[in-house]
Amino acid sequence: MEINIMAIDATFWVAVSFVIFFGGLIYLKIPNKINEVLNKLILDIRNEIDESEKLRTEAKTLLDNAQNKLDTAQDVKNEILEQAKKDSDRLIIELNDKFHKSSDLKKNLAENKINQMKENAIKEIKDASIKIAVDSVKKIITTSVDSSKLDNLFQKNLDETKQELKKINS
Repeated sequence: MEINIMAIDATFWVAVSFVIFFGGLIYLKIPNKINEVLNKLILDIRNEIDESEKLRTEAKTLLDNAQNKLDTAQDVKNEILEQAKKDSDRLIIELNDKFHKSSDLKKNLAENKINQMKENAIKEIKDASIKIAVDSVKKIITTSVDSSKLDNLFQKNLDETKQELKKINS
């Protein structure tokens, strides 16, 4: 029976040690300290989660602001490009109009010069014709002796006048 008593004694002593161990833990307030440490860790984790939530919200706000600024910049860029296109189209039209007006003016000036030169040439031809006619008449008057000579002389002067006119026209 000794084995039984020893077994009971060992079990008894283990149970007593167990109760003393837990009694010491309770006496030293270890469970409260563990609870306080765990509560502190939970509170720290909760604060970190709240802080990260605030940072996420701030980051989202900053992202939204940046996106709004980017959209605004895109709109401004599009407006500037559209205005530049309108200005360049208007400038091209103005330059085209100025070119056409200038070329019309130069064309009119050239036509006027050509008409003036034509009129001058016609006047010179008329003057030369009159001079030749007057000279022919003078020759006829000075050399008019008889009608046969007069007819020959008239025909000769007429031929000379025609030749002179041909020279002037060519």
